[in-house]
Amino acid sequence: QVQPVESGGGSVQAGGSLRLSCATSRSSVNLMGWFRQAPGKEREGVAAIRPDTGRINYADFVKGRFTISRDNAKNTVYLQMNDLKPEDTAMYCCAVAFLRWGPALDEVSYNYWGQGTQVTVSV
Repeated sequence: QVQPVESGGGSVQAGGSLRLSCATSRSSVNLMGWFRQAPGKEREGVAAIRPDTGRINYADFVKGRFTISRDNAKNTVYLQMNDLKPEDTAMYCCAVAFLRWGPALDEVSYNYWGQGTQVTVSV
């Protein structure tokens, strides 16, 4: 079962923190990433990690605020989000690339997607 399952969304005030989790039952995946989509906007890559090498990519708009990490024993990836801003409000989805390769923050690189978890940041 490759399908990722997210948890950890919620509502916070600006400046607050949230941690998202993404678990998959498959251990040998190429990429695990986080994407987000706000109402009326296109989906955008937030952060991604290659479980085998630990290589990490971040979108510029989250550098210094968000941290992606992995627990390979649990096939789980985490997204620690600090100093949240109202513009971070979106549906956050975890994605997995299994037997598929491509740029880490490009959605076409992924072939399995979670249902998403809502993150809402108020002023």
